[in-house]
Amino acid sequence: TPTMMQAQLDALMAAQTDPDVGCVVMTGAGRAFCAGGDVKSMASGERRGSLEERAVDLRRRMEVSRLLHEMAKPTIAMVNGVAAGAGLSIALACDLRVVAKSARMTTAFAKVGFSGDFAGHYFLHRMIGTAKARELYFTAEILDSAKIEALGLANRVVADDQLQAETMKLAGQLANGPRVAWGYMKRNMKAAEEGTLSEVMDLEAFGMMRCADTD
Repeated sequence: TPTMMQAQLDALMAAQTDPDVGCVVMTGAGRAFCAGGDVKSMASGERRGSLEERAVDLRRRMEVSRLLHEMAKPTIAMVNGVAAGAGLSIALACDLRVVAKSARMTTAFAKVGFSGDFAGHYFLHRMIGTAKARELYFTAEILDSAKIEALGLANRVVADDQLQAETMKLAGQLANGPRVAWGYMKRNMKAAEEGTLSEVMDLEAFGMMRCADTD
């Protein structure tokens, strides 16, 4: 719901600037990671504001994905169940994904007549290639953990009863690691995804010298 999305955005903005936070873990409460938008509410036909106003409002809430991808701290999706629609996009926006064996992933949008949001297109095609990404958007295939792992969408697939322990162990290792370096690594990776070789090398050189000045 819009209220949940705003709360999520607020929490991430707070985590981004909190010096006591060294790693962010995103997970779902209950049996799903995130089933996506409130489709029943969307289908009610209620529209507040013009198309342009509604698009601007959604775009603002979609900053969740950018923050997860770009904040200078490692982010982990602890996928404890279904990640569908915008829920999948949010999981893909994280740096790493630790996935329970019972988890499922699907783009889902085609089944409800939507095109997709929260930058799922951006992340999915970079991870698995544009042809496969198009297929998953067009078919809304439900992927089990074996397919999730085979496609490279999971960094780790673990038993359901070990999901939290394994994820928090990894999060702890990252939170206690070289935090300045993590930020520069993420900046370098963003440049590698979007920029040129020279831009990446310039950023790498600066980041290395900056890290050399830390304890």
